[in-house]
Amino acid sequence: MALAVTFLVGVCGPAQAQTPLKLGPSGLQLPRYVSLKSDRVNLRQGPGTDYPTAWVYRRAGLPVEVLEEFEAWRKVRDAEGTTGWILSSLLSGRRTALVLPWELKPDAPRPQVPLLQSGSTHAGPVAMIEAGVIADIQSCDGEWCYVAIDSFKGYLEQTKLWGVYARETVM
Repeated sequence: MALAVTFLVGVCGPAQAQTPLKLGPSGLQLPRYVSLKSDRVNLRQGPGTDYPTAWVYRRAGLPVEVLEEFEAWRKVRDAEGTTGWILSSLLSGRRTALVLPWELKPDAPRPQVPLLQSGSTHAGPVAMIEAGVIADIQSCDGEWCYVAIDSFKGYLEQTKLWGVYARETVM
């Protein structure tokens, strides 16, 4: 049986809305973002090895959103909206995010976004980051996320990332 409690998202203030928190059988929040542990992860049509493989992910660190839990299986959704079931041991609580995945178009140049020195649109760039790159989330304050991408560290606007919720804080 899932429990329902409330929590505050982002910073507290007079206009702050309360969002219900649903806990899965594992005791963890649903939905939530996690990442893939391995370079080869099967996405199955149902929660078990008897179900056919619908897709094979080949990108460790890829963020997915956990929607449901059933025993050792997690129903997930990827950035393209594909859903299916993954064995929980193939998922990590490490937070990652995709940069502008909705901007990726076949046979088109990849858009870029500046990785900034601080959480301000007036900050100087550290590097230019292509859409589709995986960022390791270090922290988010509800507007900006401090991320690591390869050897670069800096800030990206939270709205440019798939793998964190709007106004979510990550410590």
